[in-house]
Amino acid sequence: MRGSSVGLTVRAPAKINLHLGVGAVREDGMHPLLTVYHAVGLYDDLSVIAAPDWRVGLDAEDYIDPVAVPLDGDNIVDRAATLLADHHGVARSGDLQITKAIPVAGGMAGGSADAAATLVALDRLWRMETSDEDLLALAARLGSDVPFALVGGTAVGTGRGEIVTPVADHGTWWWVVVPSPLGLSTPEVYRHYDRLFPDAPATPTGAGELLAALDSGDPKRLAATLHNDLQAPALDLRPDLARRIAAGEAEGALRGLVSGSGPTCVFLCESGDHAREVAGAMLAEREPPVVLVTNGPVAGAHVVTRG
Repeated sequence: MRGSSVGLTVRAPAKINLHLGVGAVREDGMHPLLTVYHAVGLYDDLSVIAAPDWRVGLDAEDYIDPVAVPLDGDNIVDRAATLLADHHGVARSGDLQITKAIPVAGGMAGGSADAAATLVALDRLWRMETSDEDLLALAARLGSDVPFALVGGTAVGTGRGEIVTPVADHGTWWWVVVPSPLGLSTPEVYRHYDRLFPDAPATPTGAGELLAALDSGDPKRLAATLHNDLQAPALDLRPDLARRIAAGEAEGALRGLVSGSGPTCVFLCESGDHAREVAGAMLAEREPPVVLVTNGPVAGAHVVTRG
């Protein structure tokens, strides 16, 4: 990286939707949501150093196609930086490097994590001391999942998902995460949801039973209450994902689920050892090629190193 040596690194987590209730499309084209976000220990890191100009670079894990991450000046990182700079009336500047481990277009909010990390990193680098309230408001303008990427932990999201309220979560939940090399368009999944469910209720499905399961700390109880209204359209568009979920459950996972709008599939397990056993069994089948093990809840975007 260029510029001075004064800088920092911010880490932001992936998310899983433990519950995703989707209401009927509104006149403005948006869907009301009631979701329970869960931050897991699969991270993107964003390192930034002071520089007179602006640059965004990328490193990515082997299972991520770097071409899928736009670096043409209109990346969500660029937009987040511009929004923060305009908020304070300063010029956008800095030399940024994204180290990406969250699947791209995978339903785990990797772009949102990068946006949240950018807000935190540049706020510290530029010494703006932006209030939490203002950071959350800026995050909501960038995307529905960005405020949660700032907050982390486990939280209920309402509105478009941007109104975030932390909830009690007394478990450490272990997951097997299976990315897909072929992305799935979130807008297309929502359009297909509208086709499949033209009579969907205006109010999204509630999450009371799941919240009680989180409070109990019992993974089997949580497994029974996981819910995703976008899973049916995602599986209809991608039948291979249904086969993947069935395979993971056959290997002993408590429950398989499409993460958000997909195509990443996640599998809840009883413990860390159990998750590693399930992951090993799935890898032994040689399909899928990438299987990850992680847990949650974890913290939202936070500084991990400071130069």
